[in-house]
Amino acid sequence: MAEQTAGLTSFIHLVETIADNKYVLGDRLVEVGVSGPNLEATLAAIAMAQGELGHARLLYNWSADLKGVKKADVKDQSGKALPNAVKVNNWITLIASLYATNAAIDLVLKAVSESEHAKVASRVQKLINEQKEHIIYARGWAKQLLNDKGAVPAKFKEALNEAIPEAGEWLKSVEAQTEIVEEGYMSKTVSLYEAFKAEVEQLTTPALVSTN
Repeated sequence: MAEQTAGLTSFIHLVETIADNKYVLGDRLVEVGVSGPNLEATLAAIAMAQGELGHARLLYNWSADLKGVKKADVKDQSGKALPNAVKVNNWITLIASLYATNAAIDLVLKAVSESEHAKVASRVQKLINEQKEHIIYARGWAKQLLNDKGAVPAKFKEALNEAIPEAGEWLKSVEAQTEIVEEGYMSKTVSLYEAFKAEVEQLTTPALVSTN
């Protein structure tokens, strides 16, 4: 295997981190999604699970290509998934984690799509296009839960208050790996963390929460 540069090593770790998160989200969408609040939600969750697991498989294979090693049959995440995604155990925590994690991943993938390496940029475009529906779905359900009755809005805000900071800290750690940008694997056109904050504010600002 050819010697890896610092930027490539960090980029491979980034690819594997996204893969792990998508693997875990796919697993939780099946595990929790089967008991969704209604049939439509359940069917959508199962469909998205297939999408997330498919993305994870593509990313794990890409990581193997970048390392120059044989592709392996992945049976579990490699330990890089966000803890909040791992501990999802009900519909409320599922939606909070699905929204926060994929919103953060989307920003990273878009920065990678502007890579100086044409093959790298083209590799993520399909993922970006396909996960748009996942983000729209999670955002829609998030707004619905925030506007629900009884204890649901408070419980969902609590779940968001755990998922959002964790995803934000991950984005800060990605930005700190300057070698990824310096070696052209990701653009530095905007602060990932600040863009994430702006996205979250659109969801959580009271005047914008209503789905009407």
